[in-house]
Amino acid sequence: QGETKLKLAHLIKEITEVSGTMRIIKLLEALNLMTHSDEVEFLASATYNPKFNDGEKNRILDVYNFTLRHYTQKITLKEVAKVANLSPSSFCKFFKSTSGKTYVQFVNEMRISEACRKLIEDQMTVKEICFACGFNNFTSFHEVFKSITGESPLQYQKKYKRVTSD
Repeated sequence: QGETKLKLAHLIKEITEVSGTMRIIKLLEALNLMTHSDEVEFLASATYNPKFNDGEKNRILDVYNFTLRHYTQKITLKEVAKVANLSPSSFCKFFKSTSGKTYVQFVNEMRISEACRKLIEDQMTVKEICFACGFNNFTSFHEVFKSITGESPLQYQKKYKRVTSD
């Protein structure tokens, strides 16, 4: 947050612009900045420790890898349940209990994460990004993007450009 956020945005931009040893140095600078800053907001509590048995761990890992390979395409509940070797209704219960969110939320977050990366790269239009990230409907993309990030894709892109140009 605050000044740290601005410095970190600048460092991340530098990381993408350099290569070799300088890239590692810039990454270490960014990690050092985060480590020593008081302007932080934790994403999980210090005591957070998910407990999975080996079967659940392998099942959730298989689902995650499947989703990572196919999130740009339409994924049916039947397909992903088959990957987990569960019925669709059992899969929904399993996924919600292990991740704390629905599978649709998880896929949408993955798609929006990729959309954010593409918006920052600024090499595609918002509409191209929408379809490249697995959304089949531009209106739905806007709604999901805003529900996850709190802003429209264009607002997100403009905010990032403003932060990195400061």
